[in-house]
Amino acid sequence: MAVTAFLTTCLRGAGQVMFQNNPVTGALILAAVLWGAFASGEPAVGVGALVGLVVGTAAAYLLAVDGTTLRQGMYGFSPLLTGVALPTFLGNRPSTWILLVVGAAVTTVVTLAIGNVFTTWNVPALTFPFVLTTWILTLAAYQFYRVAVGSLPAPALPAALGPDAARFGVDAGALVTAVLKGVSQVFLIGDWVSGLLILVALAVNSRWAAGIAAAASLVATLVAIGLGADATTIGEGLWAYSAVLTAVALGCVFYRPSARVLLYALLGTVFTVLVQAALDTVAAPYGVPTFTAAFVFATWLFLLPKRDLVPTPHHEPVPDGVLTTSKGAT
Repeated sequence: MAVTAFLTTCLRGAGQVMFQNNPVTGALILAAVLWGAFASGEPAVGVGALVGLVVGTAAAYLLAVDGTTLRQGMYGFSPLLTGVALPTFLGNRPSTWILLVVGAAVTTVVTLAIGNVFTTWNVPALTFPFVLTTWILTLAAYQFYRVAVGSLPAPALPAALGPDAARFGVDAGALVTAVLKGVSQVFLIGDWVSGLLILVALAVNSRWAAGIAAAASLVATLVAIGLGADATTIGEGLWAYSAVLTAVALGCVFYRPSARVLLYALLGTVFTVLVQAALDTVAAPYGVPTFTAAFVFATWLFLLPKRDLVPTPHHEPVPDGVLTTSKGAT
């Protein structure tokens, strides 16, 4: 019975990356991550997701955190992302797995620490524990010769794109592929099949969440195209993943869907693309990715005034930002 409860908690943790408190959704998301990892020839990324999820959740049990939030999987989603990121950027080496286990456990500690601090402003930690912990681990990699920097970007000031830069060819097939990859890139997976499976996973728990995620990826991709972003990054969905999380958070998790809320989420989605561009510029000289930092910062800014945005006089925002199978926004 205890094993079943632990596994259910882990599956809910996988779902909570996309704000879904549903073990079936979590199982489908893990399947999408594993598919994308093996399809791209990087099985260590899929294994890392599983290890990070299990270690982070186990750490929460050992720390005797609040039972309700633990069972909802709230201590599994950031460690899962840490587990995906390290094999992606540091490669498949023994040192990577040591850092992954330590990092996943520390991510849970950081989740508790940030949660205690941010209760002052009544905003959630979101994926910032993953971002902060993984920034530390990837920056530290430059100082140890037994830790490979792998595919970390070369530290350098970014060059401004000129009018002769490669443009994204907008045809239906390329656009749909980019939009689906924008969803899968939430998990650092550039695979359109994974993106489609993640949308199906969302629809299992909330059709609103699935629809908003797909729409946000499309909007963010079109904004990137319209502003003239690099064609390769657009095609890989790298301008959409943070915007997808922002849109789901604002559009149907922390606020109930309504015309005003959807317009608010649209504004947040567009702004997230700009935040990501700014953060990419800031992070480039340090040789680390921005991960989901754009989503975190943009969503915090759009949640802080939330008491002033009530959908109707008779409805309050969804408690704790958690959709459930029995009381979701479907």
